[in-house]
Amino acid sequence: MSTTYVVLGISALMFGATAVLALAWALRKGQLENFQRGATSIFDADEPVGRPTDFFPGGRPR
Repeated sequence: MSTTYVVLGISALMFGATAVLALAWALRKGQLENFQRGATSIFDADEPVGRPTDFFPGGRPR
């Protein structure tokens, strides 16, 4: 039973360390600087921002 606690503890520490390293990497690479650019990057130049133009086949856009 004590082996299970040790393995779970080590796993939790490794997961936490990985999460901290991933956050540090994202901060260094500038991944968290401009959320608006990422939110509008899915639109093409021809598609108006804020007006949906996609629809299911056989349907019509709303």
